Amino acid sequence: MQHLLEVQDLRIKFNSRGGSFPAVDGLSYQLNAGETLGIVGESGCGKSISALAVLRLIPDPPGFYDGGTIHFQGENLLELSELQMQQIRGKQISMIFQEPMTSLNPVLTIGRQLTETLLLHESVTKKEAYGRTIEMLRLVQIPEPKRRFDEYPHQLSGGMRQRVMIAMALSCNPKVLLADEPTTALDVTIQAQILDLVSELQTKLGTAVILITHDMGVIAENTDRVIVMYAGKKVEEAEVNSLFASPQHPYTEGLLASIPTLDEPDSENRRELNEIKGIVPSLADVGSGCAFAPRCRLSSDHCFSEAPALEQKQSNHWAACWHSNQL
Repeated sequence: MQHLLEVQDLRIKFNSRGGSFPAVDGLSYQLNAGETLGIVGESGCGKSISALAVLRLIPDPPGFYDGGTIHFQGENLLELSELQMQQIRGKQISMIFQEPMTSLNPVLTIGRQLTETLLLHESVTKKEAYGRTIEMLRLVQIPEPKRRFDEYPHQLSGGMRQRVMIAMALSCNPKVLLADEPTTALDVTIQAQILDLVSELQTKLGTAVILITHDMGVIAENTDRVIVMYAGKKVEEAEVNSLFASPQHPYTEGLLASIPTLDEPDSENRRELNEIKGIVPSLADVGSGCAFAPRCRLSSDHCFSEAPALEQKQSNHWAACWHSNQL
């Protein structure tokens, strides 16, 4: 079966004064039509870089592709010309970026930015593009869309700007939507509205979604499968229910243990909020062993000397850990 999107052994490096270091190291995954794949991990683990890589938006220099393939509908995107990629970006693969205020052009109205996307990728007149833009603004539940059409990004709230980004990303009915921390800096109520909106539009349009986040609660509620990344590598992959019920990597276990609970203060089940000690290592400091070993409660000499390969631990559940049987 041909997957809609298939990434194989993707390697991305960045040059610095001390040499070149891997930001994404051997990442592989598949995405099927209508599916939601979550990619989770702490800041600096390579989540956003892996998404930018799909659209060939890695800043060069200092970044560069060091190996692997990215097949979309059977075609390797890394072999296409820049002109061919421009036809794919926004039309067949779209992205919602982390911070809409820096992604939207501050000197252009939101209406003009949305219509430009349609005029670039679709065979429509300016009048038809205007009508489609108003329709998309309604679809993302922006009130008074005709008035908002002529407003600038700074005149909208954070939640409104994020809705505009979603409207722009979905305006050409893409087959794949990359959502990079789509609820960053939004309050909890608006976060829920935005995620519900993405899910609703995904159902209507049949779009496949890659949802990138550091929030395990968001992952639990909105994804079908999950990839856990650490220091540029995939350390675990499973269906979402299996991952939460039986994590097979200590890093995933730590992420799940750090989720707050709603237990009463005097409840017998009350537990302290755990943390994963230490920080994500610098790319320059990752040695030959498991990158998580210095922070891991189960680490042994073997972990420091040799990195474990990704292996199937349960049905449709893979992890890269020497000590999964101790979890």
